[in-house]
Amino acid sequence: MSIIINILNMENINACHYKSKVIFILGIVLVAFFISLTLSTMVGIDNKVKEGKYIGQDVEIKNSITISGTGEIYSKPDLAVIVFSVRNEAKTVSLAMTENTEKMNSIISTMKSKGVEDKDLKTTNFSVQPRYEWQRAQIEVWPQPDKKRVLIGYEINQSLQVKIRDLNKIGEIIQRATDAGASQVGNLQFTIDDYDELKNQAREEAIKEAKEKAEELADQLGVKLVRIIGFSEGGSVSRYYDYGMQEMSVSMDQAMPEIATGENKIAVSVSITYEIN
Repeated sequence: MSIIINILNMENINACHYKSKVIFILGIVLVAFFISLTLSTMVGIDNKVKEGKYIGQDVEIKNSITISGTGEIYSKPDLAVIVFSVRNEAKTVSLAMTENTEKMNSIISTMKSKGVEDKDLKTTNFSVQPRYEWQRAQIEVWPQPDKKRVLIGYEINQSLQVKIRDLNKIGEIIQRATDAGASQVGNLQFTIDDYDELKNQAREEAIKEAKEKAEELADQLGVKLVRIIGFSEGGSVSRYYDYGMQEMSVSMDQAMPEIATGENKIAVSVSITYEIN
């Protein structure tokens, strides 16, 4: 009996010892947690205090002036772009396609014979559309029956964009194209092949003008130009000729159309912002 009591007492002692260890470990964990939380809160408060010192000071206000300038270059165009179209109708797609292809191939062949290279020929449109008519019944009855939608054929449109580099040939090329079967001629535009070079020249003029204005204004205001802190650019190209698509037919017995090319204007505007003191 005494042995059993001793064993029970030992188990109670062990259980109490285990509970004490668990409580001790939990206490250490809680203390470490509270210490960590306290340090984190203190660091956060310190950071907020430091941030508060710089509120409203993250962007330094600088005195500045903004000046604009414009550069313009006028140049005679060296490239003409024109569109020739063939439009035809037939009862079947195959007939319409055959006629359209023959005429367009003839136009392309004519363009090449006048010195236009393959790289300057581009098909810009090709479409096949059915054509319908509303027809009444061919009987004398009253009231007349509703009209009936009847397929009567097909229409094909094909457009060819041509770049003409020898501007002296424009009139002749238009005449030859219409003789070869072009039913529409239009969208004639004159442009400059080396546009970027002229734009650079216009930009240089615009920047020069803006700098001269800035120096003059700084002298009048009694301030110094420190450095450029901002720049923006805009530009445009004026084309003086742009004919819409028109129905045309010029025969060999008629005088060739005379085309005036005029000049193109390349304009660049800039704005420069200077820091001043």
